[in-house]
Amino acid sequence: MTTRADCARLDAADPLAHLRAEFTLPEDVVYLDGNSLGALPRAVPGRVADLVERQWGRGLVASWNDEGWWDAPRTLGARVAPLVGAAAEEVVVGDGTSANLFKVLVAALRLAGDRRVVVGEAGNFPTDLYVTQGAAELMGATERRVDPDGPGLAAALAAGDVAVVLLSHVDYRTGALRDMAGITRLAHAHGALMVWDLCHSVGALPVRLSACEADFAVGCTYKYLNGGPGAPAFTYAAARHHDAARQPITGWHGHADPFAFTADYRPAAGASRFLSGSQPLVAHAALGAALDVWEGVDLDLVRAKSLAMTGLFLELTAPAGLASATPRAPERRGSQVSLLHPDGYAMVRALGERGVVGDFRAPDVLRFGFTPLYLRYVDVFDAAAALVEVVRSGEWREPRFAARRTVT
Repeated sequence: MTTRADCARLDAADPLAHLRAEFTLPEDVVYLDGNSLGALPRAVPGRVADLVERQWGRGLVASWNDEGWWDAPRTLGARVAPLVGAAAEEVVVGDGTSANLFKVLVAALRLAGDRRVVVGEAGNFPTDLYVTQGAAELMGATERRVDPDGPGLAAALAAGDVAVVLLSHVDYRTGALRDMAGITRLAHAHGALMVWDLCHSVGALPVRLSACEADFAVGCTYKYLNGGPGAPAFTYAAARHHDAARQPITGWHGHADPFAFTADYRPAAGASRFLSGSQPLVAHAALGAALDVWEGVDLDLVRAKSLAMTGLFLELTAPAGLASATPRAPERRGSQVSLLHPDGYAMVRALGERGVVGDFRAPDVLRFGFTPLYLRYVDVFDAAAALVEVVRSGEWREPRFAARRTVT
């Protein structure tokens, strides 16, 4: 069994260890919820204050030009692009994941000709399910849900009527990683377009959208990218679709010449055509500071550390006797570990009192995210030891831990 001294030696040799200093982290807390909300980068408060006090306070409306406000969705998109394996002109930052997902699903259905079936995954994150329902209703399409990790996807595609497939790259409940290249090839072989939700993979592992020939993708920036609560999401549109793709929320920020103030819509070039209205510039400032941390970071090192930490946590929590929903095979998992227990919510609450922060997903998932930029191996050891003790001691049975909060 790995010891805490072993973990300390791993930390001493960690090529990413210096990045922890870029974040503000509470003392005596092990934060294993960066797959829900990333930690605060130290540069964010100053960057936000500068936008508010100097750019807005003194520069006023001139800052749209002088400070690059207007181009922020594109400049930030160009910075996200290397993290998802895309070209700069294929990514824009703006709006939320739900809105962006709606835009790309409608665009994909419009590209699909007479096909009117959207295949999604049973048990996907609810916003994906709800938005798919809305887009299908708007477009007169039919929604089908399958288990993407079984034979259901291939069977659905074999019917020959599927317009688009929407899957999460990493399952938000289990942490299972899907084969992006293989699934995209399968969809294309049956004449369907492929949309990926990257919310639980961007910043946690290398993503190669262009190499895998994905058609569209969306993702949030407030998890592993640490952009802050409610940070704007991003949209990826493959360059081959730029001339023909038509998204449904045709606002003036997506216009080819917005300051001509013409009466009719003409889409902008590149992924900019997926923009709609004015963007949250204060949030953009926070995200820009967060992305500074990623400059020069080797995503292969991030992936190696992620797998080492998730593997270590699975090893060290085995004495707790909790079943794992997360694949044991390293190549099949993202950057989280999901353990199962009917009273998992109370266990997570009890663990929080010991200074270990995870989260819970109904009905029975204790979820722990591993963020390689600021998490240490000794943190993994301490969190695992605390979880084993919480389960063994039975302290989670105290009634106060069962009281549900709004956000779990």
